[in-house]
Amino acid sequence: MSRFWSSAIHALEPYVAGEQPKIPGLVKLNTNESPYGPSQKVLEAIAATSGERLRLYPDPASTGLREAIAKRFDLAMNEVFVGNGSDEVLAFTFAGLLKHDAPLLYPDITYSFYKTYARLFEVKVEEIPLDDELQIRVGDYSRPCGAIILANPNAPTGIALPLSEVEKLVASHPDQVVVIDEAYVDFGAETAASLIPRYENLLVVQTFSKSRSLAGLRVGFALGQRPLIEALERMKDSFNSYPVDMLAQAAATAAIEDEAWFDEACGKIIANREMVTKALEVRGFEVLPSSTNFVFARHPAHQGADLQKGLRERAVLVRHFNKPRISDFLRVTIGTTEECHQFLKAIDQII
Repeated sequence: MSRFWSSAIHALEPYVAGEQPKIPGLVKLNTNESPYGPSQKVLEAIAATSGERLRLYPDPASTGLREAIAKRFDLAMNEVFVGNGSDEVLAFTFAGLLKHDAPLLYPDITYSFYKTYARLFEVKVEEIPLDDELQIRVGDYSRPCGAIILANPNAPTGIALPLSEVEKLVASHPDQVVVIDEAYVDFGAETAASLIPRYENLLVVQTFSKSRSLAGLRVGFALGQRPLIEALERMKDSFNSYPVDMLAQAAATAAIEDEAWFDEACGKIIANREMVTKALEVRGFEVLPSSTNFVFARHPAHQGADLQKGLRERAVLVRHFNKPRISDFLRVTIGTTEECHQFLKAIDQII
């Protein structure tokens, strides 16, 4: 605390990211990073971009990257917005599209950055409880509101809504912005991007950090009809006209164009997820149905905090949330096949 802080800073509860320790031989399954390095085409694009050009500012409009994203989703370039990771895109979204007199709706168990941004930007919120199976029920959102934001698949549960349910939600709120945060959509869910031409109130947010292995470069994007994208551009240009650097633009463009690498990497992660799910179930765990690059699991005879501690003692990091309803669950990122087996071996030693 400091007497020089503004009142807004005193009231904040910052988001707590997963730890990034430097431990030799660590099996790091706590931050949902990809276990595989990026596409070779990404590395070549970075190498080709490095050099004297770095003395120049990057393209403030990220034109090439937006064109590549637009082509991927069959949209116009001016229906694409890019930023430094999806967290920055979400920050602009909260400030520019989600602050209204009526409350913003989101689940009581979801990505905890939503609560942080709501407090930072003074957005009124109403949390909607997940059901007894920790799933989102679209019907629960049929109430007055200013806007809605859902992670689909949800985090940390990993459970996805079918596209038909997403469309039902968007269609039933024509006068409110509905944001679908799709950080994990490429691991088994269906993107809502195809709905954008029909719904002016829909904004879809994605990231290059997970399925395209670019967490270290921080690139995210939003898709929506022009008025929503224009709002984000106005927010961006009021903070920083050059948010996405030259190397990140080149790398992300190469990543989204390399579909063969993308399909192979996602396929390996999905296969390992199914293997880990079955292995945990054999060991007595309850594992929620996951459409992500992680699983959310609990054991009836062991507290989540104790399991996390035991795994850490064996140089395996997983994520634990000391929160109501989910305190006995562990969120386990899907790693390489070898990392998954090391995790299961450590679990066997504990239980």
